[in-house]
Amino acid sequence: MPRELKADKIARAAKIEARMFEHYGEGACSLDYLTPFQLTVAVVLSAQCTDAAVNKVTPALFAAYPTPAAMASARVEDVEEIIHSLGFFRAKAKNLVALAQTLLAEFGGEVPNDLELLQKLPGVGRKTANVVMCEAFRNPQGIAVDTHVFRIAHRLKLAGPSADTPAKTEQALLRVYPQSDWLYINHQWVHFGRDFCRAQRPKCADCFIQDLCPSFAE
Repeated sequence: MPRELKADKIARAAKIEARMFEHYGEGACSLDYLTPFQLTVAVVLSAQCTDAAVNKVTPALFAAYPTPAAMASARVEDVEEIIHSLGFFRAKAKNLVALAQTLLAEFGGEVPNDLELLQKLPGVGRKTANVVMCEAFRNPQGIAVDTHVFRIAHRLKLAGPSADTPAKTEQALLRVYPQSDWLYINHQWVHFGRDFCRAQRPKCADCFIQDLCPSFAE
């Protein structure tokens, strides 16, 4: 297709978001949690795992360690035992205990409502920090780019070939979406990626944004 003008891309992105909102509303977080701390823990655990797998271990984990203070005093081996069904469970257990200890030592036991400060926590990168900012605090400072968002952004050609990392893809999306939309995109697109824009055998014929998708026309 011919190169799309930025104004046209922004207009197309707005139409896509309107359809997403019609279909999914604000979108819902698939992880189970009650507090910002529990959400942060759940998102850390979700790396290289499905949300469903995380939700199977967090009831026992949060029953044993519901607060930063409780988890900060946990033995790493005991956390490992609870989350051992998840990938990279040893590294994650070590990070969770260190994360809780950092919250107590540096943040008064509270998860900070700040994108940069969140990334000072062990195991928390930009994607996790973006999820926490949007979901726990409704204070979007970016868009969490996971495998679903990365794939969809490129299929929709809202991110170009040079946006070959999650960070570059996020910047591409931030250029075409207003901050008011950043709050919803990750959750909406995760559901869309599971329902329609799957990695394998996407359901393009049934897709409700096929007329807005350059890949469908190819």
